[in-house]
Amino acid sequence: MVLDYSKWDNLELSDDSDIEVHPNVDKRSFIRAKQNQIHESRFRRKHETETLKYERIINDGLLSRIDKLLGALQAHRDSSQNPDELVFQAVMESAGDPSEDHPPPPPPAVHSQVKEQLTYSKMMAALVDQVKKEVDESKPENRYEGYIDGVQGHRTKVSGLQQELEKKLADLEKEEGRKITSESIHTGFDRSSVAKSDPATKPKNKPAEAVKSVEVLNPGALNKRALTRNDSLESGAEADVEEAATEGINDDADIEPTELGKEFAKIRVGDYRASLQFITEHKGVVTERETDGLLVEAFNSQMAKKELYAKQCVHQALLLQYCRQLGPDGVGLFFKRITTKDHQAQRVFTDDVNTTYNRIKTRTAEIAAERAAEGPNAGGVEQIQLHAVEPGTSINIVIPQPNSEDEVEIQARKTFEMFPPGLQRALESGTLDEVNKVLGKMSVEEAEEVVGQLGEGGMLSLEEQIIDATTEEGQQKMKEIEAQGGSKTTEQKVKLAEDPE
Repeated sequence: MVLDYSKWDNLELSDDSDIEVHPNVDKRSFIRAKQNQIHESRFRRKHETETLKYERIINDGLLSRIDKLLGALQAHRDSSQNPDELVFQAVMESAGDPSEDHPPPPPPAVHSQVKEQLTYSKMMAALVDQVKKEVDESKPENRYEGYIDGVQGHRTKVSGLQQELEKKLADLEKEEGRKITSESIHTGFDRSSVAKSDPATKPKNKPAEAVKSVEVLNPGALNKRALTRNDSLESGAEADVEEAATEGINDDADIEPTELGKEFAKIRVGDYRASLQFITEHKGVVTERETDGLLVEAFNSQMAKKELYAKQCVHQALLLQYCRQLGPDGVGLFFKRITTKDHQAQRVFTDDVNTTYNRIKTRTAEIAAERAAEGPNAGGVEQIQLHAVEPGTSINIVIPQPNSEDEVEIQARKTFEMFPPGLQRALESGTLDEVNKVLGKMSVEEAEEVVGQLGEGGMLSLEEQIIDATTEEGQQKMKEIEAQGGSKTTEQKVKLAEDPE
């Protein structure tokens, strides 16, 4: 049997005692120098391999962003706008997620001489600036096609560098695999055994117990709450539950600007220095929630006919949106470009602000017209509301005292304490409008029961008004009462104050 010992030729030893050197050369010094040479060569290959792998990751991220930019540029190829404005718009459209703007950190000792690591947005900005410079120098007939060709040329260069990098990396890995070193030691194979449980000892699944159910003709009747005094929810409690549930939904669904967003919205349009300083000091304002909140604030302000403030909110909201899309490193560059006179970035941003505001203005006008056409009573439902029917009278609310000794008032206090908290708060406010709001959330039957309890407890009193007919206001009120109820009702229900003279 012939044994092949050729694999031992690849064994790299840093210390060989059988080596023979020149008599004039110290053997120990020669072996030490040989060791240093082998270790340095091995470290250099490893460091170069890690560097090339890291550069490959960076180039892959850059190529994907260049492809997005080329796609955005080709999508606007048939547009008749200014080429520079279209290029800036394409850069904005191709901006990726700000959270993925930073490349991964390099391995130890890789690019350690670089003080600040460039982000992908800065790389793309430098690429676009270089392409613009090349287009300005070459002056092609079709400037926009020149931009596309320039970006395509840079993509070809990066792709070529990537291919050279892959080839060099393959050579290094091949050379590294040719040597057998201590770092090449690894587990060739391993074996482990697990004792399996006996299938006969597995517990048997218990059969599911049958659930008895009663079939009824009207299943909804079982869940319907009867209108009695012993219910789990007292009369009017549904109004409180509905109010609480609605408040919870509105907190999650309604988008409103925070105090920080409202403070940023107060910065006047055009004061970009103050806006940049505010964003620098409060980086938490550059969020999607703040942008949406300011747009909602603009919509509500436009509905309230506050047009200047509405447009100011739109302007500040789009500032936050652009800064969020460009990433933290693109904020300074964005403000520098929009503050440069006659720069295409300024025109694009201004057009975006005007377009967004005009949409809000048009929509609010449509809503106002729809509300005017529907009328005040459109879409109403049947409700119980408290109003004084007789002219010259008013309904007053009387809350029974908790420490009264009167038997009637004690009973009325018990009735009051049986009401849900929402109705108690409305009664304690002393205003009829608050009580009507709570009654409007109840069904007609519940509201009638509550009104009956209020009347039995003496918590609603009908009182006559005292009108001074010697004043112009009193005379006007008299005319209104006479028009509503006639002169006979006026004589019976209205007491005229005596003439002070």
